[in-house]
Amino acid sequence: MGTRLHLAAALHATGEEAFTARRWAELVREAELGTLDFVTFGDSLGGRPGLDAVLTAARVAPLTTHVGLVPTAVVTHTEPFHLSKAIATLDHVGRGRAGVELTVAPDAADARHFGRRTVGPEPELWEEARDYAEVLRRLWDSWEDDAEIRDEATGRFVDREKLHYIDFEGRWFKVRGPSITPRPPQGHPLIAATEPLGDVVFSDDASASDRLVFRDVDATTSADQLIAWHEQGFAGFRLHGDLRRITRELVPELRERGVFRTEYEHTTLRGHLGLARPANQFA
Repeated sequence: MGTRLHLAAALHATGEEAFTARRWAELVREAELGTLDFVTFGDSLGGRPGLDAVLTAARVAPLTTHVGLVPTAVVTHTEPFHLSKAIATLDHVGRGRAGVELTVAPDAADARHFGRRTVGPEPELWEEARDYAEVLRRLWDSWEDDAEIRDEATGRFVDREKLHYIDFEGRWFKVRGPSITPRPPQGHPLIAATEPLGDVVFSDDASASDRLVFRDVDATTSADQLIAWHEQGFAGFRLHGDLRRITRELVPELRERGVFRTEYEHTTLRGHLGLARPANQFA
């Protein structure tokens, strides 16, 4: 871990604003003004009014240039194939700034709404989510980086030898593949969760994982406290609360202390976080 800490913001909009792309765009631009690593868009299957998080991120992606975009996706009742292509598309539109926060839905009422099956205990749902994350990574790798030909003269768009079946078979689902979307610019868009199944873990325990551990904190937390937690091993923090206070008060103070960037040094979300672009497992 370097000397600089990482910052993310959980975006919130209420009332009618939660249904307008303009408001979400304003929030993301404010986060980019503060050179934050990424923003998250919350989502759930019930009890949360507002727009779909993945679609919201896709709408604001062309309006920004640097900040990472990490929508929430509930994996318990959704198909990994569809999410993989949605996040891959977001990464293409955002030119390498996409991620996804995976979460589960243990509520039996959600299961009845879908009518597919009953849900097990939450630990079992997270086991399913681990399989889900693995399928996402394999589908993103199912196209090699140079699989696209785009040869107008011959009418060939893709080199079929560079597309791969993933042939995943697990307890909860089977996915053959390949994807229908070219490999994302980052190779693998960022995967985050409250469990250690991706690149970023949201936890109050700095030793919870060998991955990047982010702590969820309130916007009122002082710079001194963030720096102290960073020295204990937290890679970064996801801040909740007044975004303008974060970008216009907290960020300048952290910059003065020499622990946060003054400008973006990379163009991708993985780059912001010091994560390498993964090699293609099928190439």
